[in-house]
This record gives sequence, C-alpha cells and structure tokens, in this order.
Amino acid sequence: MPKRKVAALEKVDADLVSLQYKIRRDPKSYAQEFYDQWLAYDAQRQIFISSPSSASSEDNKKFHDLVDLVAHVADLYPDVTAPYFDHLKELLTQHHAVLNPDLREKVVGSLSLLRRKDVIDSTSLLTTLFPILISTPSKSLRSLLYTKIVSDLRESNSKATNHKLNRTIQTVLHNLVTSDRTSTKGMWACRITRELWRRQIWTDARPCDVMKEACLSDNEKVVVGGVRFFLGGDKEREEMEDDSSDEEIDIKKVKHQGTINKKTKKRQKAMEKAMEKIKKQERKKHAPHPLNFSALHLIHDPQGFAEQLFQKHLQNTKCKFSLDNKLLVLQLVTRLVGLHKLTIISLYPWFTKYLTPKQPSVTSFLASLAQATHNHVPPDAIEPLVVKIANEFVSEASAAEVASAGINSIREVALRQPLCMSETLLQDLVMYQKSKDKGVVMAAKGLQSLYREVYPELLQKKFRGKEATMGLKSGEVKRLKFGEEQVESGIEGIELLEKYKEEQRLKKLAEKGEDADGDAKMKDDDDDEDGFNSDEWEVASNDSDSSTGWINVEHSEDEDEGPAAKKQRRDSSTAPDLISDEAMAAAAEANRISKLAMTTILTPADLAKLAELRREAQLDKMTGTVSKRRQELIAKHIEDGVTADDIELPAQIGKKSTKEERVAMAKDGKPAREEHKSTQAIRKSKKEAEGKSSTNKEKARKKNFLMTVGKARAKHKRSLVDTKKRLTAHIARSKSGGRRRNGM
Repeated sequence: MPKRKVAALEKVDADLVSLQYKIRRDPKSYAQEFYDQWLAYDAQRQIFISSPSSASSEDNKKFHDLVDLVAHVADLYPDVTAPYFDHLKELLTQHHAVLNPDLREKVVGSLSLLRRKDVIDSTSLLTTLFPILISTPSKSLRSLLYTKIVSDLRESNSKATNHKLNRTIQTVLHNLVTSDRTSTKGMWACRITRELWRRQIWTDARPCDVMKEACLSDNEKVVVGGVRFFLGGDKEREEMEDDSSDEEIDIKKVKHQGTINKKTKKRQKAMEKAMEKIKKQERKKHAPHPLNFSALHLIHDPQGFAEQLFQKHLQNTKCKFSLDNKLLVLQLVTRLVGLHKLTIISLYPWFTKYLTPKQPSVTSFLASLAQATHNHVPPDAIEPLVVKIANEFVSEASAAEVASAGINSIREVALRQPLCMSETLLQDLVMYQKSKDKGVVMAAKGLQSLYREVYPELLQKKFRGKEATMGLKSGEVKRLKFGEEQVESGIEGIELLEKYKEEQRLKKLAEKGEDADGDAKMKDDDDDEDGFNSDEWEVASNDSDSSTGWINVEHSEDEDEGPAAKKQRRDSSTAPDLISDEAMAAAAEANRISKLAMTTILTPADLAKLAELRREAQLDKMTGTVSKRRQELIAKHIEDGVTADDIELPAQIGKKSTKEERVAMAKDGKPAREEHKSTQAIRKSKKEAEGKSSTNKEKARKKNFLMTVGKARAKHKRSLVDTKKRLTAHIARSKSGGRRRNGM
C-alpha cells in the first residue's frame, strides 16, 4: 500500500510539540484540537489497561507523547482533565512492573509536573509514589521515585515549613518502620529521613523518633541505617552547610569582565544573576542562625532507648550481627550514656571479655568504654575494668603500641571518673615514663599530669609537681567526692580583671613612691572625713558578769519610758566558737565571690579588658602554661565522642615515620604539581584559572617583529604636536572606557 502524502498543515497539527506550543499561546482557539487529542489519549489508555505488556513500540511512543501533551496543558482545561491524575495513578500503581521503562518514567514525570502546576497537592503525589517505592523490584524506578519524593518535600518546604505535610510523611515513615520490623522496607524511611535532616528541612524531634524506631528494628540493615544517622547525621549537615557557604562569587572579577568584554544581552543577564546571588549570600550571612540541635539531644527518654539498644543488640546472645555493626551499636549506646550521663550498670561487666589485645578492633572497644564513663558512674563498676586493661595491655613484655594504647585508654577513663584508680596501680603506671619507647612515655606522663590536677594525693611526692604540692598545702586543690559537681558562680574571668586592677593600682603607687600601707592609711583618713570611725564604737569587755545577758542602759526622764535594752557586742575572740559550719561555708563562699563584681559597675572598657584577659588565659591553657584543660577535653569528647584514633595517638606520635610518610606530610596542604614549573609559570596558570587575561606588555612582547616595525618607525618620526594629540586622545578614551566605550 503506497504511503499517503501529508499536507503541510496536517504535519503541523500532527506535531504534538507544536500543538502544545499553540495551546499555551491561545487555549480557547485550540480547545477542539486538544479535545481530539484527549479522546485519542483515553482510547490508547484503555488499550494499555487491558494488555499493557503486549503493546508495540509504536503504541508506547504514541501513548508517551499523548501523556506528555496532556500533562503540560492540564491546568488550562481543568474540566476535561479532571480524571487525568486518577488515570495515571491507576496505570502506575497496577502496571508499574510491566510498563515500558521510558513510558513509566514519563508517567512519574507527568505526576510531578501536575504537582508543580498545583493541579494536585503534595500529599496526593507522595501517597501515590511511596507505596510503589517500597514494593517495586526495579532499581531504576526506585531511584527515580526516591529523587521525586525528596525533591517534592524540599519544594514544599522551600518558602515556609509545611508542618501538616511533614507530620503526614513522618507518620507514614514511622508506621513503615514499626509495622514489620523484620522487613528491609524500613531502609527507605531511613534514607528519606537522613536526607531531609542533612538538608535541614526536618530539624525537630519527630524524625529522631522515626530513626529511634529504626535502631530497634530486627533487620540488620535498618538498624545500621538508624545508628549511622545518630552517629554521623549532624556532621553531614555541618559539612553541607560549609560547602554551600564556600560557593562565593568574586564580584571584582565579574565587574572586570563586564568592562573588558563586549556588551551582550547574555553577559548582561549573567551579570544580573551573579549580583542576585551575591545579594542572597549577603542576606544569608546576616540572617539569624537557626537553633539546630543535635539528633542525640532530641531523643525522647534516652535512658530507656539506651537500655533497649543494649539488651536487644548487644546483651542478647541470639543477635547475629557482624562485629562492625555491633561496634556501631556500642558507639551509639556509649555516646548516649556519656552525653546524658545515664546509668546502665550491666554495660560495664559486658566489656570484660572484649578487653584483650587479641580482640579485633580492640581500640574501638577501649574508646567506647571511655565514652561510657562519667562522674556519676560508681567507681566500683569501672575499677575492675581498669585493672583488667592494666593487666592485659601494660606490662614489660607487651609491645610498645599495646602498652601506650592501654595507658592512654586508662587515662581517658580516669579523665571522666578519677576515683576509679587505686594508689598502687597509679604508681605502677606512672613509672612507665622511664620506658625507652616515646609513645609509652607520653601516655604515662599524660596520666601523671591528669592526677596532678584532679587527685594529687594518690601520687608520690616526687611525682606531684610544684603546683600540686603548693595547692595541697594551701588547700586550693580539693578532691571532689563521688557525685559532687563543681559549679561556677559569678562572672567568668572576673578574678582576672580584679587581679589586673590590683596590679595596676600597686604599679601607680610604686611610681608615686608610696606603698600599700600608705594607701590603706589614706583610705582610713577618707573614712574619718566622712564622719565614720570604727574606733569610736565601744566594745564590751569579756570580764563583764553579764557578758551573755542583757545590758541596762540609762536614759533620761524626758525620754519615753520603756525597756530600752541593747545586746552586748561580743568580743571577736569568742566569735569562732559560736560560728556554725553553715556560717563558715557561707563566709568562704562570700570570700570566693569577687568583690569587684559586687562593688563596681563594669564599664565598656572593663568588659573589653575582661575579654582580652579571657583570651590570654585561654591561650595559656592551649600552650600548657596553665594545666586546667580537663573540663574542655571532657566537653569536646561529649560532643564528638572518643574514637580509636584518640586511643592510638601516643603510639602514632612515638612511632618513627618512614620516608614516604615524611614526603606525604611535606606535600600536604601544597598544590599538586604534575610537573616542575617555575614561579612565573605557576603564577600564569593561576591567573588563567581565575579567568584573568595577560597584560598589554605581555601581548606586545609576543607579537611578530615585522608587525611592529612599521608602527615603531612611524612613532619615532612623530613631531611633538602629533605626540601631544595622540596622548590627549588616549587619555580621553581611557576615561570613557576605551575604544568600545565599556565604561559608559
């Protein structure tokens, strides 16, 4: 049968892309044409519903184009296309397994397009795609649906937080995890929750509840997904925030390119887009920082959650998780215990069988033990573990790496609970600073420095050091009892300002040639001038018979009659006998509080000096001149956790590095060079990478000599008048932006 010739107008109408363009331009004029295509779409759909797997490639292509056309113009004919969403939903839900991949992708894209055109809402779209996501065996379809779901949730929360939609989806994810704890379907709940948490779309406690249920699942993959969320979700969020802040545009470079290049509409739009992005970055910089709490802080009932995790996945002998996954669960349990100061007594005896040098990943177990220790843990529960580590790891026959790891892990445990150490064991461990290995010496000295601060009585006198010995004699170094907290009161660093002011006062007196006693005498004279002198007050004698009773005071007759009795003032020598322990404690607290804070209003200059003194004190702590880093180390490890690298650090520092490691350390932080280049070549490549051109002198230097010889000769023959004219014209052109007038 010969092919029928198609007229030009019929070709235009047959082209659905052209028809779509015309309908968008004039919907009323092309309403009949669209209705004809709608009927063709409906007929083709019924054929696919009856036998979707037996459709030919031509039918798939035709139906693909019709679905695309209707999706793009559905918002213009809402009455005709009212059942369109239900058609696509039925087709995708019932036949997604047998549909052609291209057609299936077009159906999913059409549903997303309807959502962007506000033909349907997000809830309808997500409730359609989510059941297919967790049931389809097609990997490509799962990837597509996951991308569409996350994109729609991001778009729905872009302008303002859509609380209703978020609660709906979070409820769906929560039910998905809890409905069947043995299924792998909960993995998708973990992936979606983690991605939205990373993008800071979900920042409240509800996604943490979803991941909490995932951690208590029976499926190993789901448990690992939930545990990794709590251990690394916050770092991913911070890294993504840092990456987005690094994408800055150089405004000078953009303006420079706008002046030297030819002006076109394309470059003008690029310039406007860059300026808009810069303004957006500026608004973001000055915007208030959101309060993004860590996922570990938003867990409801952390004590119950930690106990359930430990009993279900670690203490349970029927749990067949791999060692790496058990370590992940252990890290989460110990992070919760250390962060919230929980008490799980059965956790510490569980560590006993894993604290041997032959245990795989033993440094991770040691780090987890240090992580699970805090000052509210009974020392009796930790002391057997410390003794076990000392016996297994620290001996003369042990390797240097093993001994240093053992002593350092004991130090990390003692940093959080100093009462876990006995005097005999501490003396034995401190003696290892005489070892020949540098790592063991560093670990032993670190343990000695720790106990100089927190419990110097356990150390021998020769190991205490000057500051600890003086602090013990003066009473400044005080050992805290079990469960006792050291609470700071007053303004932080106010004693530094008080000390600074006192030094300045003494310095001024020394310059004037006076001493502190003279200054005190001046103060007494000032008091006398004010009319107050303490010497005028009469103090009763101790020899009085009525020293403990009342003293009768005589009065004149013209005064009102009545009991006018006064208590006798007691001599200061009898006062200490009558002061109770509570009064002594209150007096000590009053002496400890700075007098400067109670008697002086701090000026802006005082506050600035106080901030400067704080920075100096902080610098002293960092450089080691003041040994008070214990609280800072504990706070750091509470937020970041103790890792195996922290336990292995002394051994790594003490180990002699190879030549390859030294070369890699020298190259670290330097730009990679494929070949040797001169400094000028490196500078040139850097300039080219920044989009900058060469100078006019460099261009003239590379120009062919025969091209420049004529200009040089003419320039040599110019008269003074011609030279003046050319210079004047050059100055005028440079002011107006050059020959192209780019500066106008």
